[in-house]
Amino acid sequence: MAPEVSVVVPTYNRLDVLPEVLDALEAQRDAPSYEILVVNDGSGEDTVSFLDQRSFRRPARVIHQDNAGPAAARNAGVQAASGRWVAFLGDDTVPQEGWLAAHREAHRRFGDEENIAVIGYTQWHPRMRLNPFLDHINEHGLQFGYALIDQPDEVPFNFFYTSNLSLHRELLLAEPFDTRFPYAAWEDIETSYRLSQRRGMRLIYEQRGVTHHDHPTDLGRFAQRQEKAGYSAVVFYGLHPELGGFLGLGPEGPPPLPPTGLRALPTAASRWLARSLLTLSVPVALPRLWESLLREDYIRGLHRGWQDRAHQID
Repeated sequence: MAPEVSVVVPTYNRLDVLPEVLDALEAQRDAPSYEILVVNDGSGEDTVSFLDQRSFRRPARVIHQDNAGPAAARNAGVQAASGRWVAFLGDDTVPQEGWLAAHREAHRRFGDEENIAVIGYTQWHPRMRLNPFLDHINEHGLQFGYALIDQPDEVPFNFFYTSNLSLHRELLLAEPFDTRFPYAAWEDIETSYRLSQRRGMRLIYEQRGVTHHDHPTDLGRFAQRQEKAGYSAVVFYGLHPELGGFLGLGPEGPPPLPPTGLRALPTAASRWLARSLLTLSVPVALPRLWESLLREDYIRGLHRGWQDRAHQID
């Protein structure tokens, strides 16, 4: 008999936390019938060996593929899934024991309608060294922003977080993830936009579906992430130019680059201050400064992507 839910876990060289993710996934309580699909996206031999030798206590399959990115890995998991519903975890998001039950109950609450997608709540892993910056990007900022959700039963399409998500498999068979995105940025939100526009998808927030995110980051690492997000936003714009305002782009391209040379001294000083306070673990929140600095990195990515796009067109 086919399981109700197929849980897809794409992974790429995260053997430091992947075993914990899988252990927690196998320990789900009060859950519907489910299978586990681990999609190894071209990881090293240590990950391959671990997955091939692991004994699963639940129905499970491992899929190995050449490195093609998270979108292709998710698509492979959806294609292989036998459940009516597909749930996604990240290879660094450890689910609480009631995670899958909470997702399934949320779908039941809405009559198991096929156009319903459910996101859960992802918080930082207890072993993470928390600080105001991490709290900001998780609750109010650019990583998740859960505190910005004011209507849990009507969540905007851009909260479609594939590290903690469930939806009907047929939706993703009809609208798979686009593999043209060069980085792990925007490819999930673009899919959500298509699903909402073409399939009438409705996104719901179930706060009881909790996972713990073990992904060390700081202002510098997150700045690099934002630059890549800017680059991927150009791909998004090419597919859906009607979202130019949302993405920060227009027919003439991105906004001006941040200043360089002497004019950049205030920005450089701001970055030094923001990073120093985090390094020293000073309990000071600087959300406006963080948002301003990270927007600059995003704009730089927009410019890099726009230039590459122009070369491709030429």
